[in-house]
Amino acid sequence: MSRQRRRIGEMPVHGELAAPAPRLAEAEFVTLIALLISMVALGIDTMLPALPVMGDDLGVDGNAQQAIISLFFLGLGLGQMIWGPLSDTVGRKRAIYGGMALFMAGSVLSALTGSFVLMLLGRMMQGFGAAAPRIVVIAMVRDQYAGAAMARIMSTVMAVFIVIPAAAPALGQGIIAIAHWRAIFALFFGMAVIASVWLALRQPETLTPARRRRFSFHALWRSIIEVMRNRVAAGYMLAASFVFSAFVGYLVTAQQIFQDLYGVGDLFALYFAVLALAIGASSLANGRLVARYRMATLSRVAAMSMVAISGLFLAYDLAVPGPPPLWLFMAAFTPLFFAVGIMFGNLNALAMEPMGHIAGTAAAVIGSMTTLVSMVMGSLTGALYHGTLTPLLAGFAVFGSLSLGCILWAGRGK
Repeated sequence: MSRQRRRIGEMPVHGELAAPAPRLAEAEFVTLIALLISMVALGIDTMLPALPVMGDDLGVDGNAQQAIISLFFLGLGLGQMIWGPLSDTVGRKRAIYGGMALFMAGSVLSALTGSFVLMLLGRMMQGFGAAAPRIVVIAMVRDQYAGAAMARIMSTVMAVFIVIPAAAPALGQGIIAIAHWRAIFALFFGMAVIASVWLALRQPETLTPARRRRFSFHALWRSIIEVMRNRVAAGYMLAASFVFSAFVGYLVTAQQIFQDLYGVGDLFALYFAVLALAIGASSLANGRLVARYRMATLSRVAAMSMVAISGLFLAYDLAVPGPPPLWLFMAAFTPLFFAVGIMFGNLNALAMEPMGHIAGTAAAVIGSMTTLVSMVMGSLTGALYHGTLTPLLAGFAVFGSLSLGCILWAGRGK
């Protein structure tokens, strides 16, 4: 049996409405969608080492620089709500083309502007555009594969997605060492062009016209209401939102903590990578743990760990004068991020469990709401930064407690 025929056998077949078989070999397909989805991680983490020099050139300093990250998250949250349902109407590839075009336009604006306000507009455009491949490639996989084949492909893509946040700051640091920070946006533009051309030339449309449905804001609003009224979906969605809020608070302050508070200089990328890999390791471990334990149990234990670690570290930070030593920060945040990674892997899946009848739209709603809540709450944590770890640790302790409460509340709704 040919490779092409084997892939057909892995697809769900629904008569005339079945999606066309993928023409790409699995390795090429996985590489393509990994490149498309990586626009989100690159758009965030590559920027972190450049924030101080960008702030100097654009006339802002301190906490104001955090908006360069926060506005990307705002666009990402709004975009997921639109691109997911829109791809059910116009097709997967057209939706991704639209998002990539907006991402490239935002990259050009950010690269050329000398205004901080226009920079933020460009970053929001980038986030809104990057939301298209972020949400639509999952639908592309679902269109073509099912069961074990789909799980295998998504696991491979997530493995790539884990590596990128660890390596991206080093990439950004390398660029600003040999060129201007504006070259980072040129890199974004070039990668978007490569991904779009590759998609256009090699990957066929996976959603046939017969399987498309009309876009409706009314239907989208009904889906939002249904998710919010379902105790299980809403509870786990809010739990994910609070966990991600703590993480966004870390992201927007990471450069200030490592380079300003601890003075690690060019080693920032290394320290950032260590903590990013802690999340990656937990994601890989979670794949084995869910075979033995319930996702709700794992999430509850991880949330309790998050509260305990951050609470103890916060008490130490308040009791001892001066910043905690860097080794203690890394020693505490490595298991803390391991717990966060466990929840990243499970809470969205738990929120989706009762939403199978509107899976595509529900995924867009849950992803969008989680990102928007975390952008607001995480940015608030960042705004409170004043040269100590206290706001960040308090954020992890408070958001961890709220997440644990939501997990317990949602669990009683089953």
